[in-house]
Amino acid sequence: MNTYDLSRISVLIVEKHPPMRTMLRQVLKEFGVEKVYDAPTPERGFEEFNESNPDLVLVDWAPDFDGLSLVRDIRTHEDSIFRQVPVIMVTAYNESNHIYEALDAGMTEYLSKPVSAKLLYLRMASVIENKRRFIRAGEFIGPDRRRRQNAFGGPDRRGDFEEPRHPSPGGNRIAAA
Repeated sequence: MNTYDLSRISVLIVEKHPPMRTMLRQVLKEFGVEKVYDAPTPERGFEEFNESNPDLVLVDWAPDFDGLSLVRDIRTHEDSIFRQVPVIMVTAYNESNHIYEALDAGMTEYLSKPVSAKLLYLRMASVIENKRRFIRAGEFIGPDRRRRQNAFGGPDRRGDFEEPRHPSPGGNRIAAA
């Protein structure tokens, strides 16, 4: 497992439960992340996302906590500051239909609760090591869900999606980690 200097990245935690936000914050600090923001609701999460311009977003998804709407807003809302930000869905939902729903919303990685520091680090490392191109296909904007390169005999209906990130003090620091 590669070790990364995460001191220059910023992370936004959008989590319903204060103890979970605190635990994630502490784990990120142990990883060396110096800038950690958090929000208790998806609505406040979108505001904080646009204010803090983070390099990575951790989003809860639970009953009465629609993390999927936040992911969709990040990916498609006209006011979104950086649609291509990596988003790790952190949730107790672990059935395959939930994973597909999160993929359809545009999440980058999926992490089932209970969360361990090692699994969180592995998901963060996956975001760094396995950069996926962003595509637009119909209403969908997000990371390409295809992880394997298979030959396809028809025309590719997916279009690359790339837009500049709004200015931030350090640029896209997750790419440089």
